[in-house]
Amino acid sequence: MVDYQTGYSLDSTELLNSLSATERLLIVQDLDGVCMGLVRDPLTRVIARDYIEAAARLAGRFYVLTNGEHIGMRGVNSIVAKSVGDAMQARERGLYLPGLAAGGVQFQDRFASVSHPGISEAELHFLQQVPAMSEAYLRTLLSSEPYHLDTQLITELASSAVLDNRVSPTLNINVLYQHFKTQPNIYRQLQHDISTFMTDLHRQAAEQGLGASFFTHYAPNSGRDVQGHERLKFGAENNAGTTDFQFMLTGAIKEVGLLVLLNNYYFTQTGHYPLGQDFNARQAPHSQAELLKLARAKFDPTLMPRIVGVGDTVSSSVQPDSAEILRGGSDRGFLHLVQALGEAFGIDNKVVYIDSSAGEVRRPGVDAELLQRRKIEPTLAPWPALEGISDPADPLRLDVIFSGGHQQYVEFFCELAERLRNL
Repeated sequence: MVDYQTGYSLDSTELLNSLSATERLLIVQDLDGVCMGLVRDPLTRVIARDYIEAAARLAGRFYVLTNGEHIGMRGVNSIVAKSVGDAMQARERGLYLPGLAAGGVQFQDRFASVSHPGISEAELHFLQQVPAMSEAYLRTLLSSEPYHLDTQLITELASSAVLDNRVSPTLNINVLYQHFKTQPNIYRQLQHDISTFMTDLHRQAAEQGLGASFFTHYAPNSGRDVQGHERLKFGAENNAGTTDFQFMLTGAIKEVGLLVLLNNYYFTQTGHYPLGQDFNARQAPHSQAELLKLARAKFDPTLMPRIVGVGDTVSSSVQPDSAEILRGGSDRGFLHLVQALGEAFGIDNKVVYIDSSAGEVRRPGVDAELLQRRKIEPTLAPWPALEGISDPADPLRLDVIFSGGHQQYVEFFCELAERLRNL
């Protein structure tokens, strides 16, 4: 049983005061739902200018770690440029968000210099074909049973659902959930059909000698099966389940990306890469145990920063037929590694959870009123307030919870950057 006497706090003031006095600090943060609201159409995302300026002030102590991408029409860079009002100014002032995208295989500094370490030309060529294949499949699928949508509507839905990301092409079916949410059986059939399409993409890749190059990332998901494949999270009442079907490069998982970012952090501190200058997500181990072993062997503990991991996609669900608990979410792995690194190096790392359920995408939300009662009744268990997110046996502890969503977190982030300006 996990100790619930610590953590699960709604009070961010103590965290702000503590981090403001931390000399060696590294914030590793997801994007969608964390510093901007979750929306059905990625093209409508907005990042506050104050947040962008604050991130620049935290240079060297802040990285993003996202399954989205920096570049392209739906990339975060275009959102930053729009917020700043001038892409050239954003580049010259270093206002772009540094860190890893596409799960860990697209690296960018704050001046928008982008690289894709460890990716072959053959893999890039196959990835470039996936968006067109996805759109053709979706058009055919939605015109047939049981969907039977008209051509104009299919065109509108497909243009929104197919994300032509360079190294993580994605089918985002938020708009389709909105269309079929009153027909849950049809929506679940749609999820199943798209999952089958992703499997077919892997078959085609294997025929071109790329059988080990890719995997399917489901967001949100229900953890992994015994083969290590992510489990599809079927939609339920008031919960869209898996909405992002991402065709990603093997190794592009956030927990691996965390070590890549630490490697870069150490370089900025010492001029030396502990894991080597060319270390990338494609060559790293995948299990938490192996990642911890590598960290202990290579990272100087006297220089290890205090890490704050920030995310919003963590899930826990009980299977009705077996009572088995399935834990997943694209932020779970890296947040758990942040927690484990803190334990391994004796550092007070923090896991910060942002409640993004107030956005346009259906997600389990936090019962803030119940958690608030724990200040008066400390023996009160937090689990009923975290249904669908965590459970009594969950090894991941959520230290601080921002029940006010991304708006509350952005305010906190800006205040922290201001306090750390002269540290």
